[in-house]
Amino acid sequence: MQNQYLPEGLLMGTAQNREYISSQAGLERAMQQGKILEAPAAMCDSELNLYIDLGSIRGIMPREEVAFCRPGEEIKQIAVITRVGKPVCFKVVSISEEHGAPVAILSRRLAQIECKNAFLNDLICGDIIRAKITHLENFGAFVDIGCGIVSLLTVDCISVSRISHPSDRFSVGEYIPVVIRSIEPETDRLFVSHRELLGTWAENAAEFAPMQTVSGIVRSIEDYGIFIELAPNLAGLAEYKSGVHVGEVASVYIKSIIPARMKVKLVLIDSSAAVCSPIKRKYYINADEVHHIDHWLYSPPGCSKVIETVF
Repeated sequence: MQNQYLPEGLLMGTAQNREYISSQAGLERAMQQGKILEAPAAMCDSELNLYIDLGSIRGIMPREEVAFCRPGEEIKQIAVITRVGKPVCFKVVSISEEHGAPVAILSRRLAQIECKNAFLNDLICGDIIRAKITHLENFGAFVDIGCGIVSLLTVDCISVSRISHPSDRFSVGEYIPVVIRSIEPETDRLFVSHRELLGTWAENAAEFAPMQTVSGIVRSIEDYGIFIELAPNLAGLAEYKSGVHVGEVASVYIKSIIPARMKVKLVLIDSSAAVCSPIKRKYYINADEVHHIDHWLYSPPGCSKVIETVF
């Protein structure tokens, strides 16, 4: 399924969006047509109303229109003030004059309700959509899955290779593909995953060969050895060596690759505390062409240990 209700930030630079917000006439046309538009929030006043930079006329988003809330919930102050300086989606509710100047009343809440009813409610587990990283916590990443509606990507679903924090893999503001992992019936909340798009063990292992010397990142240190990430969905094990620390860049020699045991045996040559960029992610499923998967089997054929996701 193609996501027509985009994460915030993707709509603002489009020619159609610029045309609508460039004039009062364009905003009036968008209001009549029920269009969802996007512009940056310039300020939040003491009553938590947002002022939106439309350029052509003044835009105001009342506090109660900043976000959709479920019955019994109230919009939190932090949810309003953190929008300042960022793109926000909205529908134009009305345009009137105030002190002789035109003012547009805007609603992000209505845009989110439309996104939920027309797009998110039709999603099923296994659907692949585009998302935007909004903030990172120890337990996972929060992602915008459409019109500012947020879903949780837990740290264990980011990649097969373990990481200590989502910042090891992502940056805030980054756009990524995700797959719908589960839907909470009571609240209609969606939870997403990412690791299924990063390839199987065999696909990742095919990028390497025995007797190669490559670089990786030390991800965990155990009594029996050191796990070193070669790719987001592939790690190998080297013998324990003192003086090595998690997060260091490691130079490793690939001793053997054993599909039947899903093992990559490494020899740790050296490691350093040099600041490293996250290992580049390679997606083995093109989210622009594939919009749904039913099953993902990470384990190679013949391996007794089965790692899979059934949607």
